[in-house]
Amino acid sequence: MPAGLGHNLLSALKKKSLSFLLAAALALPTLAQKPGKPLDRPKLVVGIVVDQMRYDYLYRYWNKYGRGGFRRLLGEGFSYENAHYNYVPTYTGPGHASIYTGTTPSVHGIVGNNWLVREEGKGTYVTEDKTVQAVGGSAASGQQSPRHMLTTTITDELRLATNFQSKVIGVCIKDRGSILPAGHAANAAYWYDGGNGAFITSTFYTQQLPAWVAKFNAENRAAKYLDQAWTTLLPIAQYTESSPDDVTWEGAFKGEAKPVFPHDLPALSAAPTTAVKGNMEAAGEKAPTATPRNLDLIRSTPFGNSLTLDFALEAMRAEQLGQRGQTDFLALSFSSTDYVGHQFGPNSIEAEDTYLRLDQDLERLFAYLDKTVGKKQALVFLSADHGAAHSPNFLIDKKIPAGSVGPGLMRDSLQQQLVRLHGPGKWVLSYENQQVYLNRPLLQEKKLDLYQMQREVAGIMLGYAGVTRALAAEDVQKSHWESGMLMYLENGYFPKRSGDVMVILEPGWLESYQYPINKGTTHGSSGSYDTHVPVVFWGWHVKHGQSSAPAKITDIAPTLARWLHIQEPDGCTGQPLPEVLGW
Repeated sequence: MPAGLGHNLLSALKKKSLSFLLAAALALPTLAQKPGKPLDRPKLVVGIVVDQMRYDYLYRYWNKYGRGGFRRLLGEGFSYENAHYNYVPTYTGPGHASIYTGTTPSVHGIVGNNWLVREEGKGTYVTEDKTVQAVGGSAASGQQSPRHMLTTTITDELRLATNFQSKVIGVCIKDRGSILPAGHAANAAYWYDGGNGAFITSTFYTQQLPAWVAKFNAENRAAKYLDQAWTTLLPIAQYTESSPDDVTWEGAFKGEAKPVFPHDLPALSAAPTTAVKGNMEAAGEKAPTATPRNLDLIRSTPFGNSLTLDFALEAMRAEQLGQRGQTDFLALSFSSTDYVGHQFGPNSIEAEDTYLRLDQDLERLFAYLDKTVGKKQALVFLSADHGAAHSPNFLIDKKIPAGSVGPGLMRDSLQQQLVRLHGPGKWVLSYENQQVYLNRPLLQEKKLDLYQMQREVAGIMLGYAGVTRALAAEDVQKSHWESGMLMYLENGYFPKRSGDVMVILEPGWLESYQYPINKGTTHGSSGSYDTHVPVVFWGWHVKHGQSSAPAKITDIAPTLARWLHIQEPDGCTGQPLPEVLGW
């Protein structure tokens, strides 16, 4: 290249770089503070997490959504079309924790909905806390707190940044969907007790339910919703995005002959019952206590979402969220989508009807924000704690590779094989979160090397149908991967709580707790159907648009931190999303 041409090319590149930097600098005032002006923050932040919402649900039912819900969110907001979780297992507890902490289980410590506590030799639930008491509900439902979560959340950081003048309230039917997002320093977190049909809390937050909560509970709204049959919102022939109503891979309600519309909720909820377990147990659900009426049934209907929103609207009204001169935060999670998905699967008419009704609930929420907080005065994000696999038998029916494994069978088979190889003893303490927990004291007693035993068990697990990879925990702990399946394992691994051997199933395979029967679906894998979820921002300072740039679920919290001009959570490993911030 001639010297003159090279010099001209270098000058042109420098000018282009300067132009780019100037353009970037000009974009910054959307978030930068102007001298002499009050600090610019939204009046209210609303975090919406839709449990088990696959990314494609944004568009699968698009033609049937109304104008004011999902369509308004995408039509006015900014959507990241390529947002994924970056760890396994993809469950509700880790998902909510990762969104709000801006990091993965390897840092915040929430490795599943349940895990084995080695020091105690027994399992624990993600928000279980025996040091606190129930307020408004049963001991089993109310002894809950965020004590297992080891880092701050974006909600904690907002409280810290405003000297605890901002209000933070969590609302969800599931305890973990309310408690983990609200964080450690929340004013309140409320969840649903199916034993009495009430929203409850624990002494971690308060000694007595506020008067407005007691008044809401006294209205018995759950019972009123269950007084009506669940019929389709539209004529059933219009549900062309879903499978026929009567298929073998859907799970019926207990008391139903078939999983078909209409679902007679008054009759199904009339008598005492226990929870329908099935594949839902893969997400760590706990069976409710029997009651004179099964008010817990509302979880598995779209009306559980409506009840959640009813309570959230009352919380905003009573607590004057977004109307007090401070930036407040409502952490709102809709979980009935998960219960319905577990029971009926992603291709069911029940799932479609649940999303069409959720669309109407979102329209109610956005209209309320417009009226009370003011248009463009609330900053909203919507995402999901995980996606979901297709029902295996649905895929098999369509000649697509799929299958299921029985976690209990895998645990017992491994135990028997280790007895044959090493003699009597309880070698396997637990098989949880697709991880094997070995009996380490027994290994020491038998003078067996832990690492060698981990590798031996990994080899055994690879021999089981549906297993594509098994890895010793020590290999996970001592290695580092920047991408791919092994990165997911590393990001989900927390040495003090995770197992000894990590198992990965083939694409399309899942854990069935009714094995060999497959009903509905579950989640937990690194497959795109579990990791690819919506990430949409709407409202205050959000310009309409979308991006296909890679985004991680852990990027939501640091993005909010930049908008709010506060510190990101103390364990944050995500990065602010430049496209929506205008950088």
